[in-house]
Amino acid sequence: MVEIERKFLVRSEGFKTQSSKKFKIIQGFLNTQPERTVRIRIRGDQAYLTIKGKSSKNGLTRFEWEKEIPVVEAEELMKLCEPGIIEKMRYLVEIEEHTFEIDEFFGENQGLIVAEIELHSENDTFEKPEWLGEEVTGEIRYYNSQLSKDPFINWK
Repeated sequence: MVEIERKFLVRSEGFKTQSSKKFKIIQGFLNTQPERTVRIRIRGDQAYLTIKGKSSKNGLTRFEWEKEIPVVEAEELMKLCEPGIIEKMRYLVEIEEHTFEIDEFFGENQGLIVAEIELHSENDTFEKPEWLGEEVTGEIRYYNSQLSKDPFINWK
């Protein structure tokens, strides 16, 4: 499967009042090679194994494969992950036919809030809410796999 998404910084917490759902996510990476990342994610009472391929040059498109796995297996696999577990709260905001996924990070990434929107095509248009800030699509340091290695706290 191919994932097409754009990523933005968030300039205010206005999204929280527009959110239809929120849930805590804990994730770690078994592999963070540039050609592929292998992620373990626990979201509430569900868990997933995800493999992502290398991003296109513009950062919009990449291969993604995901499979739900038992939480107990994910907890065991977390023990094998590279250092730098990511903890965040994810908010879902639906605007017209699109859903923004806004991640408010905790721990060493406290203070970082990033919004992603999945698109049907690279030329897909969407309404930009007032809380949406600078676009950071394709900027590798905002990838979760990189935040696990070089957390936001080190950027200041």
